Amino acid sequence: MLRALVPICLFAASIAAQAQYPSRPILLVVPYTAGSDADLAARNLAQHASKYLNGQSIVIMNQPGASGAIGTIAVRDAAPDGYRLLLSRIASQVILPATDRKTAYGANDFTFLSVLEVNPYVCAVKSDTPYQSMKDLIADIRKRPGKLNFATVGDGTLQNFGPQYLFSLVGLPKDAATGIPYKGSGDLTVSLLGGQTQFACSNLGALLPHFRSGALRPLMTTMREPLKDFPAAPTARSLGWPEMEKLAAWSALAGPKRLPADVSARWTDVFVKLARDSAWLAGVEAIGGIPAVRSPADSDKFVRDQYQFYEQLAERLGLRQ
Repeated sequence: MLRALVPICLFAASIAAQAQYPSRPILLVVPYTAGSDADLAARNLAQHASKYLNGQSIVIMNQPGASGAIGTIAVRDAAPDGYRLLLSRIASQVILPATDRKTAYGANDFTFLSVLEVNPYVCAVKSDTPYQSMKDLIADIRKRPGKLNFATVGDGTLQNFGPQYLFSLVGLPKDAATGIPYKGSGDLTVSLLGGQTQFACSNLGALLPHFRSGALRPLMTTMREPLKDFPAAPTARSLGWPEMEKLAAWSALAGPKRLPADVSARWTDVFVKLARDSAWLAGVEAIGGIPAVRSPADSDKFVRDQYQFYEQLAERLGLRQ
């Protein structure tokens, strides 16, 4: 009888521990600026997850800099108690360490709790330009090498990686157009609207309102299927570049290494509920995302696979430093 009670007692203790966490507000670090894709994902999570966390609030702290490394390192070095978490993004979590060997962290330094969403990757121009598709833009770049600028949010980001990958696919040098770095996707969008840059390839979230208003024009998406709200925008596959489908951004929730098992279990329960929460799902769609909740183990594998892909691609393109 005593042996039979042991698993029950352990299970009850685990449930009790989960019920205790969190007992105070959780700080969610966003390693990019307000208005960025990471910020939008974090605020959507904070708004809807708190009702499954004893009503405790999730406080957003934007900590940008060094292509997302500053905020990411701040969480890596935090106490592993579940009260300082990271809105992990593809750029800071995968592309930066894959392209820069000096990056002070890797996947082994974090506990991944879940992927949140995948963000369609879209190339865009201001609507008053003559470019109707990415092929029009590439033709002009070929005619005038080095004359056009594109907006990025730093060297180790998808916004920089995508155009250079496309240049390699069409036989152009990686400096066929000049990348101009900005602090976040909000500033990137402003530069495009203001004409400081001629094009940008970025995540749908920050561009979406300006597609809807008509201020910006989508030239191409890397998604296999056309964009739901903009079906006329060509897919990369339809333009003859199916390799570009490998490029898509994502958000995940992570914490420091060695997060307690009860914290991880509590967040797993939260994400099971969020995956059925119509309000959170609507929020993901509103910021241009596709829900992609995974278990901690599957999330960890996903991030590691992404790192391997971008490391290999960085070597191919000569972008690994």
